[in-house]
Amino acid sequence: LAGAQQLKSALEAGTDPTQVRILSAPCMGRCDTAPVAEVGHHHVDNADAAKIVDVIEAKHFHPDIPDYLAYDAYVADGGYGLLKQCLAGDYTWEDIQKVLADANLKGLGGAGFPTHMKWKFVRQEPKPRYLAINGDEGEPGTFKDRIYLESDPHRFIEGALISAWAVEAEAAYIYLRDEYPAAREILKAEIAKVEAAGLAPAGGIHLRRGAGAYICGEESAMIESLEGKPGMPRHRPPFVAQVGLFNRPTLVNNIETVFWIRTLMDKGADWFSSQGRNGSQGLRSFSVSGRVKNPGVKLAPAGITMQELMDEYCGGMLDGQTFKGYLPGGASGGILPAGMADIPLDFGTLQPYGCFIGSAAVVVLSDQDNMRDVVVNLLKFFEDESCGQCTPCRVGTEKMVKLLQRPDWDQALMAELGQAMCDASICGLGQAASNPITTVFKYFDADLIATDLSASAKS
Repeated sequence: LAGAQQLKSALEAGTDPTQVRILSAPCMGRCDTAPVAEVGHHHVDNADAAKIVDVIEAKHFHPDIPDYLAYDAYVADGGYGLLKQCLAGDYTWEDIQKVLADANLKGLGGAGFPTHMKWKFVRQEPKPRYLAINGDEGEPGTFKDRIYLESDPHRFIEGALISAWAVEAEAAYIYLRDEYPAAREILKAEIAKVEAAGLAPAGGIHLRRGAGAYICGEESAMIESLEGKPGMPRHRPPFVAQVGLFNRPTLVNNIETVFWIRTLMDKGADWFSSQGRNGSQGLRSFSVSGRVKNPGVKLAPAGITMQELMDEYCGGMLDGQTFKGYLPGGASGGILPAGMADIPLDFGTLQPYGCFIGSAAVVVLSDQDNMRDVVVNLLKFFEDESCGQCTPCRVGTEKMVKLLQRPDWDQALMAELGQAMCDASICGLGQAASNPITTVFKYFDADLIATDLSASAKS
């Protein structure tokens, strides 16, 4: 949407290919500042050719570390007090679990499974047990976890250590996507301080880098990758709470999920659960990008509508652009038209419309966006990211892209293919890959599709 392909073409025309390699890249978790380029491990936000050339000439290849709340400042503000109380026996794990249950805290990586239930399931399995934190924030449009890690890392670390304490985990593993080098450097430095302070055993927190695979956002694929194997989803059952990391019971939580634990204990379950709108409870971190004036991570009430989110938190649409539609849950969450901007955004509210909120990655489209190009781009992403393990996903995504690239869309054939992928794929990638095309057929009328096809043919 922000012109990444045009930027790549400009760079190719203005640089020496024997000296500089220019490669297309998947989402880097900085959709609010697109287009983005990565030179070495240095990200260039709102990039243009001149900015990138300046970085190359300056040999500025290391990540910029943003200002963040470091260990001393966090402790001065009461940080790790809750963890110390847990370790001292002032709280039982059931005490913490009850607060999470009363607050209705759910997994905020996409599935929305109740956090307190995960704790219970893992606790009832035999030792040894492990904790695995899923920081593979690979859903296009999502960047909330990065923002929290780069601003308040110890709130996350304390929540992770409390989670490990609650399930009596032998060790904690943090799986962080490779596209987050600044967050990785911050965590390395701050985890060392936590261990030096005696709040965690030396070597008890393992920070692991992902290798850029979208599929590793799926919990069992992440565990396969942690074990040094190709990141491919496992058949279930058994579930990872029973047979997870190193074939042991494993609690898998998202970064934002454990980030909330200290806040919920400080402010109480009633404070959190009273924040929602339209019958929902709690707060959600919406990663908003696209055609709005003020994109970014917006902490807003669960159940807020798309129109309210844009008007109250994002400053409305960009000048001169008309709201056309939106992706409520990233690449896999489907696409809804502007006329359906009054649906509450929360777990379970979007399923009747063929969509879901997932990790709350909201992408706003305008009249300047070609729906055909949007759908083709999304399906190409799924084609590239399919791990290839199961035929419905591996072949289905490839076939769907070919069908979309034809001048005339065979809606019946694509609907049949999409249903087969949904029914027979092993994991959520293949099951949800056809959501963009299915919802476009359902909600964007034939005249609009024909107009977009005509525009694409002329471009």
